[in-house]
Amino acid sequence: MYRPTTPTQLSGGSQVGASPDMGMHTSLPDFDMPNEEQVHLAAETFRMLADPTRIKVLWALLQGESSVACLAELAGAAPTAVSQHLAKLRLAGLVKGRREGTFVYYSAADEHVRGPTSPLPRRPRRP
Repeated sequence: MYRPTTPTQLSGGSQVGASPDMGMHTSLPDFDMPNEEQVHLAAETFRMLADPTRIKVLWALLQGESSVACLAELAGAAPTAVSQHLAKLRLAGLVKGRREGTFVYYSAADEHVRGPTSPLPRRPRRP
């Protein structure tokens, strides 16, 4: 838990951090901080999403299964570059592949992938 070591003076004269046990979070009944493993996993996920092409690829895959060629067109990137991005996303557990003959079709690994990308706007599904 974060405990400030020195109080901070606010404009109204009150102090923040004057007592380590007076945090605003203590008044929130469902307040919860992640454990170290969760923090590490989230940081790795955000690192994977720090590339615009990967965000485009994952965004497309959250809407359904797709091939490398289709993803390359959607992302505006070369198929070889998209393939490399998919390999990294697959190693991170964010996407999975399904082989059908000589083709591989990719999709988001599961719904937990939507968690880190939830700030991304959702487009309505087509009927």
